[in-house]
Amino acid sequence: MLQEGSLYLGTSRNPDESLNKAEYLALKYGNRHGIITGATGTGKTVTLQVLAESFSEAGVPVFASDIKGDLSGIAAMGEPKDWITQRVEQIGFKDYAPAEFPVIFWDLYGEKGHRVRTTVAEMGPLLLSRLMNASEAQEGALNIAFKIADEGGLPLMDLKDLQALLTYMAEHATELSSQFGLISKASIATLQRGLLILEQQGAENFFGEPALAVTDIMRTTNDGRGAISILAADKLMMNPRLYATFLPWLLSELFEELPEVGDLDKPKLVFFFDEAHLLFNDAPKVLIERVEQVVRLIRSKGVGVYFVTQNPLDVPETVLAQLGNRVQHALRAYTPREQKAVKTAADTFRPNPAFDCATAITQLGIGEALVSTLEAKGIPSMVERTLIRPPSGRVGPITDGERQKVMNLSPVAGQYDVDLDSESAYEILNARAKKAAEAEAAKRAAEEKAEDGDSAAGRWTLPGFGDEPQETEGGRTTKRSSGYQRETVIEAAMKSAARSVATSVGRALVRGILGSLRR
Repeated sequence: MLQEGSLYLGTSRNPDESLNKAEYLALKYGNRHGIITGATGTGKTVTLQVLAESFSEAGVPVFASDIKGDLSGIAAMGEPKDWITQRVEQIGFKDYAPAEFPVIFWDLYGEKGHRVRTTVAEMGPLLLSRLMNASEAQEGALNIAFKIADEGGLPLMDLKDLQALLTYMAEHATELSSQFGLISKASIATLQRGLLILEQQGAENFFGEPALAVTDIMRTTNDGRGAISILAADKLMMNPRLYATFLPWLLSELFEELPEVGDLDKPKLVFFFDEAHLLFNDAPKVLIERVEQVVRLIRSKGVGVYFVTQNPLDVPETVLAQLGNRVQHALRAYTPREQKAVKTAADTFRPNPAFDCATAITQLGIGEALVSTLEAKGIPSMVERTLIRPPSGRVGPITDGERQKVMNLSPVAGQYDVDLDSESAYEILNARAKKAAEAEAAKRAAEEKAEDGDSAAGRWTLPGFGDEPQETEGGRTTKRSSGYQRETVIEAAMKSAARSVATSVGRALVRGILGSLRR
C-alpha cells in the first residue's frame, strides 16, 4: 500500500460506502503548503500526527506546535487500541506497525522542552509592533529605534536593550527628531509601558541569547528519518499574541537562512501551525500581506507550511489560495457563519461528481475527511471522502518522566538551557554615558580635532555623548572630539557582526519582507 515518493493518508469511500482507493500526498509537492480544518473533536490532531510521522519516515524534518500536549505521544511507541485495530482492518492497511519517532521538545519557557529564543533585532519592528499592539505613531517610533540601533552600533538582544534605547530616545528626543523625524515622548512612554506588560506576560523569556539556530529544527537521524520538533504551547497559549508572532518570526528566519533550491524531490522542512486563526485575528493589513508574501516565496526554499484551524474562513483568501494540499474534517452548519464556512470549504475543492461536497462536509464521521492533494503538474486531485489512516506513534500525551528522558537524550541537550548576556545596547549605552560624563570634564586639544576631522566627516553621531556642537567662551561654535566614541562604535560593531545581529545585510533583507526599516 505504501508508495515510493508518496505519503499514504488513508483510503477513500465510494458513494455506496465501499472502499475505493488509497489516497496519497506526493512528496515533491509537500512544499506547496496545505491546510487541515474541522470542528473540535473531528480528528484534526490525529491527521496532523499522521502527516508528521509520514514526513519524518520520508526523511523530512518537521516542526509542529502542540496546543494541548496530545501531540507529544508521537515520541512514544504506539499502543494497541480498539479503534486503531478497527480502522487498520477497515482500510486494509497491511503495512501498519506501531513505532516511536525522533522528537525534540521545545518550549519558550524552558519547562517542557529546550528554550526557544530570538533577539529583538531578529524579531524586527513590524512583528514587535504587532506583539505590543502598537498604534501607527508608536510603530513609527519603534522603526526609528531600530534605525538608531542599526546606525549607532547598538545590538538589540533582549527587552532591556530596547528599554534602554527607548529611554535614550526620550532623553534626546529633540536632537534625534531633527535627524529622523518627530519622536513623540508620549509614543515612547507608551512603548515603554508595553515592554513592561510583555515582561509581566513572560515574553522576556523569548528574547535573548543563545538564539535558536534554524539548523537545529532541520535535523535528520542516522537512520535517515526527519526529526520532529514539537513546541509545547499549552502555557504559551495564555499569551495568544505572542504565540501568533512566533510563526512569522520563524518563517522569516527560515527565509533568510535557507538558499533557493527550487523544486525538490521532497521538502527540506515542513511546518505545522496549529490554531492558525490566532495569526490573522485583528492583524493589521500590512502584516497579513507580508505573511502572504513569505508563504508564497518560502516554497522556493523547500519549506512547506501547513495551517491547522477549525474554520477555513480563519485564513484569508489570499493565503488560502496558496494551500494546495487540503484535508477537511467535519464542520457544523447551524449558524449563517458556519453555513458560509461549509460553502467556502466546498468551493475550494475540485468537485467530485459522485457526491455533493458541501453536504458531505456536514456528514463526515470522526477520523474521516475530504482530501485533495496535488497530482501531476501540480493539479489538485478530485476531492475524495477518505478514512484517515491511524498514527503509528502513541495517540495522546506522554508522561513527564518520558518527556524528560527524551529531552536528556536530545541532540541539543544543554545547548539552549543557559542564558547568555552579551554586550549589547544596554551595556553600550551605559558605557557611552559614563565616558561622556568623564569627557565632559576633560579638555581636548585642537590637534586631536584636526587629526580626527577627515575620518569623522559624514559620520552618523549620537547626541548626548560629546559629539554635538558646543558653545565656547568666545562665542564660536566648536564640536567636541569623539575619538573614544568612534573606537567604541567600531568595537561594538565588530562584536555585533560576530553575533549576526540586525546590522547585517541579510537581516535587512529579511526585514524587507517582514517589517523592514528600508521598505
